Amino acid sequence: MRDELEYLRKRLRFRAWHRGTKEADLLLGPLADAWLDDLDEDGLASFEALLARSDPEIMDWVTGAAEPPDDPVVARLIASVPGTG
Repeated sequence: MRDELEYLRKRLRFRAWHRGTKEADLLLGPLADAWLDDLDEDGLASFEALLARSDPEIMDWVTGAAEPPDDPVVARLIASVPGTG
């Protein structure tokens, strides 16, 4: 199970750094580097669900243009951006 979680962390880290837009890369990549090693299986699933969302949707949440979903990973993302938390 540990090997599976490590593989998942590596895959999520790559996906966070290789998004469709450079802005999303720079937003999600450093967070993946900082968070993934500390997330449990449920947290990793939430992060994976976040990465499945579109870049414009995520950016709208961060900028306040749209209401974010009630998800602890999304809340942590928004709180991590200066001026939004």
